[in-house]
Amino acid sequence: MVSWVQTLLFMSALFPVLVECKIRHYNFTVVLKNTTRLCATKPIVTVNGQFPGPTLYAREGDNVLARVTNHVQHNVTIHWHGVRQLRTGWSDGPAYITQCPIQPGQNFLYNFTVTGQRGTLLWHAHISWLRSTMHGAIVILPKKGVPYPFPKPYKEKVIILGEWWKADTEAVVNQAMQTGLAPNVSDAHTINGHAGPLANCSSEGAYTLHVETGKTYLLRVVNAAVNEELFFKIAGHNLTVVEVDAVYTKPYKTDTLFLGPGQTTTSLLTADQGIGKYLIAVSPFMDTIVAVDNLTAVGFLRYNHTLAFTPTTLTSIPPVNATSVTEVFSKSLRSLNSKEYPANVPLTIDHSLFFTIGIGINPCATCVNGSRAVAAINNVTFDMPTTALLQAHYYGISGVFTDDFPAKPLIPFNYTGTPPSSLQTMNGTRVYRLAYNSTVQLIIQGNSIIAPESHPTHLHGFNFFAVGRGVGNFDPEKDPLKFNLVDPVERNTISVPTAGWTAIRFRADNPGVWFFHCHLEVHTTWGLKMAFLVENGKGPNESLIPPPSDLPQC
Repeated sequence: MVSWVQTLLFMSALFPVLVECKIRHYNFTVVLKNTTRLCATKPIVTVNGQFPGPTLYAREGDNVLARVTNHVQHNVTIHWHGVRQLRTGWSDGPAYITQCPIQPGQNFLYNFTVTGQRGTLLWHAHISWLRSTMHGAIVILPKKGVPYPFPKPYKEKVIILGEWWKADTEAVVNQAMQTGLAPNVSDAHTINGHAGPLANCSSEGAYTLHVETGKTYLLRVVNAAVNEELFFKIAGHNLTVVEVDAVYTKPYKTDTLFLGPGQTTTSLLTADQGIGKYLIAVSPFMDTIVAVDNLTAVGFLRYNHTLAFTPTTLTSIPPVNATSVTEVFSKSLRSLNSKEYPANVPLTIDHSLFFTIGIGINPCATCVNGSRAVAAINNVTFDMPTTALLQAHYYGISGVFTDDFPAKPLIPFNYTGTPPSSLQTMNGTRVYRLAYNSTVQLIIQGNSIIAPESHPTHLHGFNFFAVGRGVGNFDPEKDPLKFNLVDPVERNTISVPTAGWTAIRFRADNPGVWFFHCHLEVHTTWGLKMAFLVENGKGPNESLIPPPSDLPQC
């Protein structure tokens, strides 16, 4: 007779994935924490009193249960940036898109499974500007027994880049919305929460990366900044990029990383220099006439056995307008496209979309100059609803949104040339409807209305393939001939170059309502956002699951 132990072992061999998967429990308590930076103390909104917040660890295939309890006087939500949320859109997190916010004194259990992903992502608040201090990393490890497709590192380090305002960021954005003007830029950049000694404050700490000679480290770098694309550089050391946005890449060696807000870059660093102390520099990128926080955040890479008074090896940072550095970096990234990790680029297209993105000016009688800055996609400035779009879709609530978002500009113009005579946009809560499993090609065209600008753009619920990019107006006859349909980089957030365009492709295999927006929070606030509504497919495995019983109400 076969014993129950033998039976269990036999079943384990048949279903190893089921045995390996774990339920990961996290408690995220949102509290105020008095925090001192730049020689001044202020209360900030944090998770578990930490800044940056705790790192969420899981393995591919794990089920994550993260209970968020709100103990502050702000409404809150958390977005698990880059997590696919297959059929679990209720746990995606953007306020009034997939859920109503968690009100003071309330809690909500985010419940999702990490499917087909491994690498570095981030979580952050997704309401107002609370993500300035309410953010952290997500580290998705491969399934047990599955190696990295690159040399195993000696140790792994999480490095989170951010911004710091001396003022309350909620006051900053509220003042901007009242006046109609642009909000004040941040007062410093940060590396794991610290600006470093260049912040003109003797008590300001600095992040230090301790290394051992000859060892190789995996650096998981996250840009959690609110409004800034950033360069990351370590004096005297090269970095080999092996993954971006939780997707493996072909190894790419560089001395400078470029990350937009919401992007992650995982790199190998070998401690192959002489014993000593080396500067880590984080500086902004802005190649147009837009105000930017010009301060450089600094930290240190320090070899073991370095003497206390050893001078620091310095590094030159890219100029703030170093477009060439950003373009070389962006165009050098390629998907691994191996047997284990293929690049399944859609080759036939069901929806060919053309979105122009940029800034406009609308009348505002109560604003300082009688007008306010706005932002738009295809000249539509998105109005946030008061009922979550996903709830309205699921329950068939009318009057919350319309599904007539334009597939292309209603009035074509010279997008990167002389602006049209009217700078005004139209308002609306409009979505674009997609059939389940349909394929999409989206050209995102930056325009020069008011000022051309780089736009890091994020799509919730999906990864996409960045098949092309260029400067100037997209040419529908010539530019597609240069698309990379073999091994384009796969991401969830992509930088649209200043006065240029980016082409992406994805398959709409995730039913629900999915936010698409610029990840510069100032532009999102101004209305540079829309949503895709993906219909259910056939049967329960291709359909949105029912809402959880504790889903917050508006």
